[in-house]
Formats: sequence, C-alpha cells, structure tokens
Amino acid sequence: MPSTPELDWDDTTDQADATRGLIDKLEPCVVRNEAGRVVWDNDRWDFLNKDECPATVHPSLWRQSRINTAQGLFEVVPGVYQVRGLDVSNMTIIEGETGLVVVDPLMSKEVSAAGMELYRRNRGGRPVQAVIYTHSHGDHFGGVLGVTTNEAVETGACAIIAPDEFMQHAVSENIFAGPAMLRRAVYMYGRSLPTGPHGLVGFGIAQSLSTGTVGLIAPTLDVTETGQEVVVDGVRLVFQLTPDTEAPAELNFYLPDHKVLLIAENVNHTLHNLLTLRGAQVRDAHAWAAYITESIQLFQDADVLIGSHNWPTWGREQVMRMLTEQRDAYAYLHDQTVRLMNQGLTGPEIAEEIQSFPGELGKAWSVRGYYGSISHNVKAVYQRYMGWYDGNPSHLWQHPPVEQAKRYVAAIGGADATVASAREAVGSGDLRWAAELLNHVLFAEPEHTAARDLQIATYEQLGFAQENGTWRNIYLTGAKELREAGQQIRTVGAPGAESVEMLSGLSTGQIFESMAVRLDGPRAAAHRLLLRWEFTDIDEVWTLLVGNGVLTPIRGDAPGAEAPQLTLRLERTTLDQVLALRTTFAEALGSGAVTPTGDATVLATFYGLLEKPRRNFPIVLP
Repeated sequence: MPSTPELDWDDTTDQADATRGLIDKLEPCVVRNEAGRVVWDNDRWDFLNKDECPATVHPSLWRQSRINTAQGLFEVVPGVYQVRGLDVSNMTIIEGETGLVVVDPLMSKEVSAAGMELYRRNRGGRPVQAVIYTHSHGDHFGGVLGVTTNEAVETGACAIIAPDEFMQHAVSENIFAGPAMLRRAVYMYGRSLPTGPHGLVGFGIAQSLSTGTVGLIAPTLDVTETGQEVVVDGVRLVFQLTPDTEAPAELNFYLPDHKVLLIAENVNHTLHNLLTLRGAQVRDAHAWAAYITESIQLFQDADVLIGSHNWPTWGREQVMRMLTEQRDAYAYLHDQTVRLMNQGLTGPEIAEEIQSFPGELGKAWSVRGYYGSISHNVKAVYQRYMGWYDGNPSHLWQHPPVEQAKRYVAAIGGADATVASAREAVGSGDLRWAAELLNHVLFAEPEHTAARDLQIATYEQLGFAQENGTWRNIYLTGAKELREAGQQIRTVGAPGAESVEMLSGLSTGQIFESMAVRLDGPRAAAHRLLLRWEFTDIDEVWTLLVGNGVLTPIRGDAPGAEAPQLTLRLERTTLDQVLALRTTFAEALGSGAVTPTGDATVLATFYGLLEKPRRNFPIVLP
C-alpha cells in the first residue's frame, strides 16, 4: 500500500469543519421515490465510521470518504444553511426577509425535496423565491422540481438564476453525449459496485449519486458579467462569472452581508478533474487558476468559504489559504505540463515526470488526488493544446484495438505465452504492464479463461492501491464486468428515456439538435426529407431537412421553393411526451393530438433513420 508520510495525520480540522453547525439529521438517511425505490441511502456508509481502514482501501481515501459521510442540515452562519450528505452535491439555503434562495438543488427532485423538508422542520416554512444554478452539470440543477415548480417560475413567484450560456452547455454535455457519458460514469462512479471495503467507498468529492427524477427549468435571469449584483428578498448577491473552469458555464457569488463566498465547484477539498474520466470537454487549467486569483482579489473580506461539494472552511486566513492552494495546484499542473511539452515530452511521459506537488503544496490535504489525479490532469493539459496525436508517425494510423491485439499476441508467441509474460509482470509488481498484456489477450481471444482470471486479480490489486476514488472504481468495475462477462450489462442510473421534466426545459431547437446526433448518416444519405412542425402552444414553426446524411433543424420555413412533404400540427408538450416514451406518434395521431398534412409515411421514414443510443456497450471486452 502506498505511504503518505508528507501528510499531517494529526490534523483534524477537516473532520471538525465537516460536522460544525449540525442542526439536524435525516434518520434514517434513506430517500425513496413515489414507487418506493431507494434513490439515496447514506446509511450504507456506516462501515466507514465503525471500522479501521482495511488493506483493500488506501488510508488517505478512507479518511476522505469518512469525512464525506457527514449528513444533515448545517448552519454555516446565521441565515445561511447547507444540506449535505443527501446527494453527490450540496444544497445551500439562504434566508431572506420572508423567503428563501436555494442554490444547487441537488441531482434529483426526491432528495432535494427531502432536504427542503429537513430544513423546514427546523427553520419553518418559507417560500422559495429564487433558485441559483451555479453551473451546467446535472447534479446542480436536476433536483429543481423538488424545491419549486414550473408554475411558480412562470408566474414570477420564483426566479431561476444561472450563468450566461447555461442552457447551451447543460444540453450539449448532458443530452448530446449523455448515453456514452452515462456508460462510462458507471465505471468512474462505481455505480454497479457493492458498497464496502472491497468495492465502493466514495470518490473524494462525494460518496455517490442519487438516482431519482431529474428535471430542468430554464433560467429566467442570466448572470452576464462579474460584479453583477442581484437582490432577492433582501439577500444581496454579488456574482463572479467563471466560464471554462470546472464547467463551461459557471459562476461564484459572494454574500457581502454574511461575508460568505460560495465558490461553486471551482474549489473543493480535493483536486478536481481537468478531463473527467466519464468524458467531457477538456477544461482550461490556466483560466481556472486565473479565476481563483480573481476570487482572491475580489472577496478578500470573506470569512467563510462554501462550495457545491465537501464541507465549508471558516476563518479569513484559512479561506485565503484554501483558495491559494487550489489556485496553485491548477497553475502548477498547467505550467509544468506546458514546460515539459515544449521540451518534447508527450502526455504519458509528462505524467511520469510530474507525480506530486512540490513543497508545502504537496502537504496540503485539499489538493490530494481523490477525484482528479495529477496523472490524468497532466494528460488533459497536453490534450487541450496538442490533441490526440503525439507527433510520432507510427501513431498516426494505428490498427483499432481488436486488430492491434491480435497482432501483438501473435508477435509475443500466442495467447498462452502472453499470459505467462503477464504472470511474470504480476510477480515482479508491474501490474500496469500485466494489465496491458492481458488486455491484448482479451481483445484477441475474449474467451481465454486464464487471461480473464488474471486480469480480474490484476484490476482488483490496482484498484485497492489507489488513493484516487475514481481510479479505484474504474479498476474494480472492470474486474466486476469481467467476472460477470456473458451477463447483461446494466447501465445503473441511466433511464431508457429522458424525463418529461428534463425535456420541457429544453428549447425546441435543442430537441431537434439532439435528434441530429442520432441520425444514421450512411442510411440517411439515400433520402431527402422535409418535415414542417407547427407547435400551436408556443407559436413556433420548425422545418427539419434531411439531406446528404445530415439533419438540419431550421427555425421557420426552409429557404427556396421546395415544399415540405409532411406538415405536423401539434403542441410542444405532445412532442415531449413522445420523446419521454409516455406515448407514441401513432397514439398521438389516433387521438388527434397530432394533425398531419401530406405524406404521413415520411414521419415513419424519418424516425426509422434515428438510431437508439447503446447504453450498455462493452468496455473491458471487445
């Protein structure tokens, strides 16, 4: 097990801060949906507080996970409260003169509703007058329908405040690439792993993700510039825009009357990801560090720092230290990666050179790699500047994994010889090389039992040794899926359709753009289709043009004299119901909810060209 002598194991500040201000707990801390299915269970982490760290978990990760289990309603300062331990994220509640401002309403409505109930039984019933989304990731807006309603927003009783371009980025990351991200998220978050010392113990920034109903209400007020001040029910909010940091659309804000700085997900009690392992756009470490510098300059009188994850930090000196450590961590990774990149090193080579932070930064608990790691963050910086190609001609046009594996195994002398080499690597402690050799065997001969058994053991040993929670989850999930090979893979937490609540928050253009990435281009190239959509409830007209294997959504009529082959007259809510699988177009046509004019077969042809995303594709086997 790796040792961490540079860390001060006698420092219990984090443990004290994580429980400071506790008012009440949810007991039992189990939340169910209307059907009775458990969508959150924080009590399953009790073993972390009862047992000593076993050999199957890195002691530093065990410490972090134990701290993260704290749950309940906490007072940060009078008038500012947090619900923690009810989801992957925190929900912050700010009391105004008569109502509430709720920040980041968790990932699903069942847990956010439970959090609001916990607050109200201790602080009384107040109406929610504003909801703030700090950024465009689902765990910071998905539970909005547990704290407010569409009706309250539509009537102006509740404002939805978000950073500029929030909707664009919420959709592009959560809708366009959602199926692939969800599948990889099963690995990253350990969503199929059993809870316990041989399985899931947490991943640094939180313990797990809720699996309830995800919704979205579009913002009614955009934050467009740093320094923008908004007053809600007497609560003064001073905003700082931080685009292209932890999310492409993100903001921090300061409560000057409380001297509390809410830093969103830009500062956490762990190193974050510059490229999350579930997949995302590469984040800008240089900009990230610069925005933290700006936070330090703007909010020097902050006495408390709170975030969207983990626990608060109290004391002006401690707040500045926390901000500085996090800023310097991202700046160091950026600057040193670029320095070595310009010396000719590639991403993997740089990751071997930079294995720790120097000096006092290397002793800081707040920048340990529980969630993001130095290794994969360094590779992300390289990728942002240089892309996937490292400049070596032999890497420009390589065989795909299966064909490459067959050739490697043949060159080594066959599958059995390759497994023998892997076994030697395991014996010498080179588990990384053993895993690579065995991966080649399994991609060349997936049914090779000895390779599979040894790879399971190799992945488990790699997983148990990791301080990084997501690396641990990835290795252990790989071992689990190899052990269960042949059984149906279930993508935990991935629904078969988007929720009506989520779809209703999207513009019609965004809905049609999400269809474009499902179009089977090679088959669609044989068709030219023109469908006109008239939405009677929102007074919008759209035309969908299919040509050259591309779906182009057009607001209004298509240019030129070409007439649509089919016109559909319907309400937008009907389209949402169809896409959420609550009904079908055939049923909607039969009931009169959709009125067609023209060639009705065009609709069947169009939908026949849309490919259903594969939510359970294999990863550790071809």
